Amino acid sequence: MFNLNNHDETPEEKRERIRQSELKNNPTGSLQDSLNRGSNGNLNDLTGGMGWKGTGVLIVVLIGGFVLYKLIF
Repeated sequence: MFNLNNHDETPEEKRERIRQSELKNNPTGSLQDSLNRGSNGNLNDLTGGMGWKGTGVLIVVLIGGFVLYKLIF
C-alpha cells in the first residue's frame, strides 16, 4: 500500500497517489467531486501533465483564439 521509495516520487506523482487513495476510500465523495468537476471544470486535470512551457503554450493559444474570435465575429 505504501510506496517505500517516496523520496524518488515527484510532487505530481504524490498528488495523484493521494487522490487515488482518497477515491478508493470514499467512493460517494468521489462521485460528488466528479459531478462538481464536470460542471465547473478542473484546471489541474487539464494542465497537470504539462510542464510550465506546455501550460504557457496553452494559455497563448487560448488568448489567440479569443482575439481571433472577437475579430471575426
